[in-house]
Amino acid sequence: MPDTSPLPSLFIPHGGGPCFFMDDPTGRWTSMEAFLRGLPQSLAERPKAILVVSGHWETQGFCFTGAEAPELIYDYYNFPPHTYELRYAVPGSPALASRAATLLREAGLPASIDPERGLDHGVFVPLKVAFPDADVPIVEMSVEQDLDPALHIAAGRALAPLREDGVLILGSGMSFHNMRGFNDSRFTAPSDTFDAWLTQAAEADSGARTQALLNWDDAPAARVAHPREEHLLPLMVAAGASEGPGERVFSGHVMETAISGFRFS
Repeated sequence: MPDTSPLPSLFIPHGGGPCFFMDDPTGRWTSMEAFLRGLPQSLAERPKAILVVSGHWETQGFCFTGAEAPELIYDYYNFPPHTYELRYAVPGSPALASRAATLLREAGLPASIDPERGLDHGVFVPLKVAFPDADVPIVEMSVEQDLDPALHIAAGRALAPLREDGVLILGSGMSFHNMRGFNDSRFTAPSDTFDAWLTQAAEADSGARTQALLNWDDAPAARVAHPREEHLLPLMVAAGASEGPGERVFSGHVMETAISGFRFS
């Protein structure tokens, strides 16, 4: 066991498409980009690898990327041509993929490895900002297509030992993800309401946090914030991977809606 404390688990907002690599004359993405750039400095030690749960990959059972050199998946549409030429030549880690899948299976959870799949924009866009040198191995993890919060919290709990090995467990999604609500001031108040509930839930002790997240869709404005919860489930994995307290580490209004990020010690 290492002498240092385990790395935290994190839930980060990944923005909209390739937003951090486009002209931004109004500074819409400035605060989120600054938060992502500061991630490495917020950690007590440099991660040996990063396991990223992306809201943009859904599979039957959980799945992990197993490629040595994963390609990029440009799964965004109608953006400037140069955003389809972005490069992020980060190494994968078949060993980490195998270890993570084994931990899930030992916990009775379905898990597989896809040796061919690349990294979608929920992974490479924010991590190209946070770790621009592309020198920390990355494995992507899917969300399970049944969208069961209990399953994702259990997956986080099973993966928690990776933190002791210097692996950063990172959920990549959005705390508000209603495409109709972005850039519509009518959604500001309900997004604030849900964000306040989510922050209270995330910062509760682990038992109360789990109960709140299991019943997240009973929260005020829950289905306004997430008509479909694939972008919230990465938070469930990150929260499940920690018995320690949660803390909101990013907060702002983007496209007229409240957006937050969280750290779990």
